[in-house]
Amino acid sequence: MHELSVAMEVVELVTARAAGARVKRVVVEVGALAAILPDALAFSFQVASDGTSAAGAELQIIERDAQGRCRSCQRESAQRDILASCVCGERNFDWLSGAELKIREMEIV
Repeated sequence: MHELSVAMEVVELVTARAAGARVKRVVVEVGALAAILPDALAFSFQVASDGTSAAGAELQIIERDAQGRCRSCQRESAQRDILASCVCGERNFDWLSGAELKIREMEIV
């Protein structure tokens, strides 16, 4: 379960940025190709934040579609799955986005 290592990194980054202030909320953006299970990330965040200034913080996860360009017809489209099909029937994409994991914002008190 790599979500735990991802959650630990998120906690480390936000607590460092908070500089001792209590973290109330963290918003992360996860691409469809990032291989992150949102429920597992949320659970792991609660575990990883225990005993830190982010303990009890709300984790808001925004899931984003991947953007791909079909290598056959060159059509760009939003996709939710690496095994998705283009409208032309092909499953051969150049992925333009979708593997990212970004901390979008955090709220401290």
